[in-house]
Amino acid sequence: MPGSDRVTATYHIETAFPLEQAAATMAGEQSTGTFVRVPGETDALREAHAARVEELVELGDVAAPSLPGSGLPKGGGDGRRRTARVTLSWPLANFGPSLPNVLATIAGNLSELKAFSGLKLVDITLPPAFLDRYQGPQFGVAGTRRLAGVYDRPILGTIIKPSVGLSPEATAEQVRVLVEAGVDFIKDDELQADGPHCPFDARIAAVMRVIRDHADRTGKKVMYAANLTGDIDEMLWRHDQVLAQGGTCIMASMNSIGLPAMRMLRAHAQLPIHGHRNGWGMLGRSPAIGMHYIAFQKLWRLAGIDHSHVNGIDNKFCETNDSVIASARECLTPMFAPPHPGCEILPVFSSGQSVMQAAATYQALGTTDLMYAAGGGIMAHPGGPAAGVRALRLAWDAAVAGVPLADAAKDAPELRAAMQAFGG
Repeated sequence: MPGSDRVTATYHIETAFPLEQAAATMAGEQSTGTFVRVPGETDALREAHAARVEELVELGDVAAPSLPGSGLPKGGGDGRRRTARVTLSWPLANFGPSLPNVLATIAGNLSELKAFSGLKLVDITLPPAFLDRYQGPQFGVAGTRRLAGVYDRPILGTIIKPSVGLSPEATAEQVRVLVEAGVDFIKDDELQADGPHCPFDARIAAVMRVIRDHADRTGKKVMYAANLTGDIDEMLWRHDQVLAQGGTCIMASMNSIGLPAMRMLRAHAQLPIHGHRNGWGMLGRSPAIGMHYIAFQKLWRLAGIDHSHVNGIDNKFCETNDSVIASARECLTPMFAPPHPGCEILPVFSSGQSVMQAAATYQALGTTDLMYAAGGGIMAHPGGPAAGVRALRLAWDAAVAGVPLADAAKDAPELRAAMQAFGG
């Protein structure tokens, strides 16, 4: 396998071409090659800069092309359309430790090549040289726990709903209800940024007034992820407003701002960055094209996020439970071997979560190092939000202790009511 000076990328491919030819086409397209040998492309240059095929594993055939527009080899081939796992590697010297240029190399034009009726980026590995330019997460799991004051259990969170339409004062009133209910974390919806009905600075001032007052009375400062997504100058200014108001978290939509903007935000930030992955479905939903979240999240971890959504068990979207858990596990897996920092981040479970998924989540992930964000699972509890938070804590206590939820609910009316409300 490649050494520490090479970047690797693994793909799932589908092609009517011979697999070795298809893999060589990928390597050539994304390094020195073109469709014919050109002047200047010497043997020495190819040896130094050409991508290498590190692994090629045939997986099986498909009956029909998964994507339109694919071609056939000269003569029509043998009539088979094969799938395979391909790993390519590139020397770091081709692009240097630059995430935008790595992305252009490992993704680039590959998905448009006529030789393929399916091509999806599955995973990447980056050499530690990237840590000379990129800072990675500033807070990660331990720093987030410290600021939230939550240890030995999941951080229990929720989202401001309605997504848009609330005034700053109405938003602050909803926050007041939630902090008094005992929640650990509250976030803006990704659709709520700086609209005229709810300007960012007015919203932050109103919300943080409630959070500071609650902290003064109880000693617990709830973490509020203010969505500061915008142009770079706007985001840096908004971060400073949150910091000045005593806030302990900011949120940015990763796909909306891009890797360079996230890197700049991370360099400026003194607060954890809650990375929202909205738009990832365009990359991840199809098995035939795009990018798996396992590859996607590594780029953003290195750019500096501290948390990222991974969907949730039995979610309202199309993602399978196995994919959700694989994504969450990867967030907690070091990107680099010691003595380098591992750049681990906190996975955020959301999307239709309630007491009903706590046990399955813990059994599959094997840790409480996660954020568990429940909207309706808290706000729609028959006994109100405080009973909703209490029920979630009891559900997670039972999950960690290995106690069946129904048994835990026998002497816990809040948990019993939550099961009745959300068990269907």
